[in-house]
Amino acid sequence: MKTISTVKEMHSVSHSLKRMGKKIGLVPTMGYLHEGHLSLIKKSLELCDVTVASIFVNPSQFGPSEDYEKYPRDIERDNKLLKEQNVDYLFTPSADEIYPSGYQTYVEVNEISKKFEGEFRPNHFKGVTTIVSILFNCIQPDYAFFGQKDAQQAAVIKQMVNDLKYDIDIRVCPIIREYDGLAMSSRNVYLSPEERTKALFIHKALLYARKLIEGKETSPQTVVDNMRVIFNEEKSIKLDYIGIVNAYGFREVDLLEDGNEYYILVAARVGNTRLIDNELMRLQ
Repeated sequence: MKTISTVKEMHSVSHSLKRMGKKIGLVPTMGYLHEGHLSLIKKSLELCDVTVASIFVNPSQFGPSEDYEKYPRDIERDNKLLKEQNVDYLFTPSADEIYPSGYQTYVEVNEISKKFEGEFRPNHFKGVTTIVSILFNCIQPDYAFFGQKDAQQAAVIKQMVNDLKYDIDIRVCPIIREYDGLAMSSRNVYLSPEERTKALFIHKALLYARKLIEGKETSPQTVVDNMRVIFNEEKSIKLDYIGIVNAYGFREVDLLEDGNEYYILVAARVGNTRLIDNELMRLQ
């Protein structure tokens, strides 16, 4: 695995790979890798000739009161994991390399970036789409791989790719969970043992919602109301939102209809840790 830290070298490598007709897969991450990230790597290795992983803790997607400074970092461990997976290139630019003095340009997707995560984390998605657009330009991937856990992020990026006419196939890979159902996240490291137990209510509520919908409940509001009852059992969990959206347009719906796909979304705070999770429902 070759590590690249400058935009100039990344451009040179990607142009060379393109000239050789290589199919490039990109797995963009903020590091502190877990099995969820590695599942994206494995998918890229399966579909592409060359896999590029990026590690960049992006300051522009964190709000002023968020955890940019304390976000978990362990580049030596990440390097080891990526080498074990036979990743071809690791792109690890510095913040100054990506956002040099005088930087002025941002990419923003309207409408679908304003609700849910966008409501509770203003400017978050503007930071995400900006860095992803920069990575696309530097690496020139044919495929880019994202996790379902960040379902709204994936929807926003798909919209950006469509609107800006990127010739990139966006693949969204399933959530990888811990043995007890907790969605894998780099932020899980913040949880105390007691908080981790409480965090399981998130998956419990999602599974109950799935059971209701599989039982032919067609009202999203009824499903959401029943999920809130479960969260009321654990008062220390502070809900940011629960929602049900169409999986393709990420828009809220009034009726759950056969033949469609929906995301059931949850964001909640357990202690000082903010967690997101979702369940994808395919109605027959």
